[in-house]
Amino acid sequence: MKILVINAGSSSVKYQLYDMTDESVLAKGLVERIGMDSSILNHEPTGGQEISEVSEILEHTTAIRKVIDKLVDPQVGVIKSVDEIDAVGHRVVHGGESFSQSSIVTPEAKSEIRRLFDLAPLHNPAHMSGIVAVEKNMPNVPQVVVFDTAFHQTMPEKAYLYAIPRVLYKKHKVRRYGFHGTSHDYVSAKAAEFLGRDIKDLKIITCHIGNGGSLTAVQGGISVDTSMGMTPLEGLMMGTRSGDLDPAVVPFVMNKEDLTVNEVNSMLNKHSGLLAISGVSSDMREIIDGMQKNEPNSTLAFEMYEYRIRKYIGAYAAAMNGVDVLVFTAGVGENASVLRERLLEQLTFLGIELDKEANLVRSKEPRFISTTNSRVKVLVVPTNEELMIARDTHRLVVESK
Repeated sequence: MKILVINAGSSSVKYQLYDMTDESVLAKGLVERIGMDSSILNHEPTGGQEISEVSEILEHTTAIRKVIDKLVDPQVGVIKSVDEIDAVGHRVVHGGESFSQSSIVTPEAKSEIRRLFDLAPLHNPAHMSGIVAVEKNMPNVPQVVVFDTAFHQTMPEKAYLYAIPRVLYKKHKVRRYGFHGTSHDYVSAKAAEFLGRDIKDLKIITCHIGNGGSLTAVQGGISVDTSMGMTPLEGLMMGTRSGDLDPAVVPFVMNKEDLTVNEVNSMLNKHSGLLAISGVSSDMREIIDGMQKNEPNSTLAFEMYEYRIRKYIGAYAAAMNGVDVLVFTAGVGENASVLRERLLEQLTFLGIELDKEANLVRSKEPRFISTTNSRVKVLVVPTNEELMIARDTHRLVVESK
């Protein structure tokens, strides 16, 4: 079975084509700047040369058609016909309380995703555009939606409710949902497999740290708490997001600076975090470079970032009454050895012992960065959200037949 995995953004479509007989990637690519006459399609067949093409792509239907054209192209394609694509899996950011697991795309599912637009106005409408575009280009191919929030639907009320009037939850579903669930699910399961342990016997803290970041407490294989909230703004300090702050800051700043709701929302999501504190960049590589050059703002940004991650790790160890495994993943988590070292040097009270040489090694495979004597096993596990989407799509399509 061949499965096309799609992550549709408001002006982009990221894709990978999988052969599920061995879970290999046949091709991958990205369409950028959708809606412009200078859109870019980057296509890379596995084992082949990446190509880039500039053309007018005004909406997602055209973008998907061009993706299909490249997949079946005699020179750079990897399949002979679109009929070889058996199913399409989509990443969808917000499933609310409606979706506790992945789902076959049906009229009812589409209606519910649309109803959730208010909870993810920047993401869910774009994902729906991707679903509709596939319907128009491949009308008979089954589609599956895989939700970032689904893994966290196991959280208990004490973890997901906010201490605000309960009527706001009952009427508007204001609560913690959490995100990056596909990644947290994948790396926690992969860590247990790597250790040769049953995940049901483990207390795992997973640290998905990229431009956006979240931590999850995974106890017995299920999410019991996570740092992002009703939106991806809550929790850690991130590349351009503020993370946790006193809610009273919002009306105070709006009043003092005469900001609209949209303007303050933009400030907290796009102009805060590492970018705001460093004044230089939202990229951790540039922050670390600045810190090593003794630039005070970059140093402060790094220290704030590390400190907040460390506090959440301590909180989740307390929430689960212990921790057996600590996992780092995503762009920063997998690559920033300096950050991991600083974090782990301040977590020795948990019984963590860092293997400094192992911490410097880069690999596409799971690996230990703790010593053999470390009471808590610390791993770096490369995430693979696309593979998880492909697996869920394969499972649901097979089950539906």
